Amino acid sequence: MKLQFSNVAALVFLIFTYPILSLVGADLNSDRQALLDFSSNFPHVRRLNWNVTTPVCTSWVGVTCNSNGNRVIAIRLPGVGLIGPIPAKSIGKLDALRVLSLRSNDLNGDLPSDIPSIPSLQYLYLQNNNFSGVVPDTLSPKLIAFDISFNSVSGIIPSGFQNLKGLTCLNLQNNSISGAIPSLDLPRLKFLNFSHNNLNGSIPSSLQKFPYSSFIGNSLLCGPPLNHCSSISPSPSPSPTYLPHYQKYNSTLKKKFGLGSILALAIGASAFLCLLVLIISVCCLKRKNSAGKGILKGKISGGGKNEITSKDFGSGVQEAEKNKLFFFEGSSYSFDLEDLLRASAEVLGKGSYGTTYKAVLEEGTTVVVKRLKEVGVGKREFEQQMEIVGRVGQHPNVFPLRAYYYSKDEKLVVYNYMPGGNLFSLLHGNRGAGRTPLDWDTRMKIFLGTAKGVAFIHSEGGGKFTHGNIKASNVLITEDLDGSISDVGLSPLMNSPATMSRITGYRAPEVTDSRKITQKSDVYSFGVLILEMLTGKTPLQYQGYDNVVDLPRWVKSVVREEWTAEVFDEELIRGQHVEEEMVQMLQIALACVAKAPDMRPIMDHVVRMIEEIRQPELKYRTSSESESNVQVQTP
Repeated sequence: MKLQFSNVAALVFLIFTYPILSLVGADLNSDRQALLDFSSNFPHVRRLNWNVTTPVCTSWVGVTCNSNGNRVIAIRLPGVGLIGPIPAKSIGKLDALRVLSLRSNDLNGDLPSDIPSIPSLQYLYLQNNNFSGVVPDTLSPKLIAFDISFNSVSGIIPSGFQNLKGLTCLNLQNNSISGAIPSLDLPRLKFLNFSHNNLNGSIPSSLQKFPYSSFIGNSLLCGPPLNHCSSISPSPSPSPTYLPHYQKYNSTLKKKFGLGSILALAIGASAFLCLLVLIISVCCLKRKNSAGKGILKGKISGGGKNEITSKDFGSGVQEAEKNKLFFFEGSSYSFDLEDLLRASAEVLGKGSYGTTYKAVLEEGTTVVVKRLKEVGVGKREFEQQMEIVGRVGQHPNVFPLRAYYYSKDEKLVVYNYMPGGNLFSLLHGNRGAGRTPLDWDTRMKIFLGTAKGVAFIHSEGGGKFTHGNIKASNVLITEDLDGSISDVGLSPLMNSPATMSRITGYRAPEVTDSRKITQKSDVYSFGVLILEMLTGKTPLQYQGYDNVVDLPRWVKSVVREEWTAEVFDEELIRGQHVEEEMVQMLQIALACVAKAPDMRPIMDHVVRMIEEIRQPELKYRTSSESESNVQVQTP
């Protein structure tokens, strides 16, 4: 009787649990089929290993499942080469999906409406594609971050965003969105960017707390933090009642003063103005001349063999020019040229633009002096370029120029001394036993800082300013292990054919023919720099370093079939679990070294992509969301 009862109990248990088990299997199976429907639209993408014979949750690239392994909760496929539209009724069927990142591909067409409206969706990253259509108006109520920047989306900003009370990041920049900005009262919103669209009207008061950069590039938009809105009415026509008074005053003036008196008065006023301009010019000239005072006209010491001597800096310097050591605003130095020439010096290296010295002055101040050679511009153009360099150097990730000297025979630039050295020595110095490896977090911090510095350089000079000599030895390391880009603004001063040959390993292909450096060729050089960081190999021939390769060509040949650990520096692989971030950085680098300049991202985009690797979407979480058991990572 007991046996029969246990059999009956087991049968009842199976009856009630079988539908549940079947439902779990069906859910994962339906997720698998939806993903296969999506990937079938991109048969040329060889990096996806999605197929029916491998387990979804443990083997499929870019797919993350929940802790039970029965639902897909995240898809991260940034920069994998997806080209074309997203098929409808594919990803939209993943009703447990929380994270979707398809950024930096070449997806186009309309975004299927069933994707942003997935009820469970929290993070949607679609930036840097070519989506068209309108901004979706049906969005998941759980959405925390929504980024569709740098696409071709049009239409208006839907008022439905107002219902997303948990939204912390909203980025619509660089699209073709028009109309007025709706009043959005989103208490958790931390990041907002509507810049470079076709928006008009006034900025709602609820959004005026966001910075100027969130709204620029919309010529018809006004209100804080932009210019205040004002209704400018046309000037009224002069009232007829004032016209007789004016005529009466004019006729009185003519009676009082004859034509000759008026001419004499005009000539006298002109002479007075000319005299005033002359006095102001003389005062300015005196001030300019006095700014460079401080030379010692005595004999300049020739010193020992480690000194920078007057002979080193050219015997053709005129005595009257020796005082023209120009210091930038903010410099605390008080030495003059003779102090500099008398300093004990050590050669730090010979680079593309000249020899660099470490100079220790008599009072103990240490500076770096670069003696420029092959300068191909005149004094006026040199000084104008130095003015721009001084302005750019105000950024924390741009190594500031402190002073310069120009004469017919010698051109010098003076910098602070940076005891932390440069990126080249950190990456390649003292390889072997006893070396302290440069860990991944430090490398990423240095590269993010350097990227910000280059992006700032590109933003100056009307968007045409370039660096022109980006390489590892020009990335200096600050005390807190941040990156600072040096040699800024020197490239336009040089005789191009003479200097180009020395930076071949970092040089973009198009520069070989045109000899013209552009911002996109800077991006190429930065991409090579990332590859150098990832591989541990150097793209230039340095004395004592034999591990020299054509980095872009070598890396592309290795990863042509699949991503492989053979690319990465063994110091990175050893004991560090950062493979996903390394692969993402490799994707950024390969985008930067694209053969066609138009296919390369701009530096602002590079900065944003690196930030997204280092700052996962947890930064958008509030305390309530952080208690969730979902372990989301960088998309």
